[in-house]
Amino acid sequence: MCEKQKTEEFKINSEELIAKLKAIIKEGNAKKVTIKGKDDNEILSFPLTVGVVGIALAPVFAAAATIAALATECSIVIER
Repeated sequence: MCEKQKTEEFKINSEELIAKLKAIIKEGNAKKVTIKGKDDNEILSFPLTVGVVGIALAPVFAAAATIAALATECSIVIER
């Protein structure tokens, strides 16, 4: 059976970036998360697999915090 890939995109400001990432990870039904800059270029992309724990995501949160400090507006694309 062929499964369609569903994507969602959220435009957020830098203050909301980390909170939104944590919420997406907590939901647990995302396969891949991509962070895009203001001009729609891909800044960071990472897969989310079943069983990912907080320590494995520490580098992702560090990179996202750096992006949040530098970017004023960005988008999060979620593939489910």
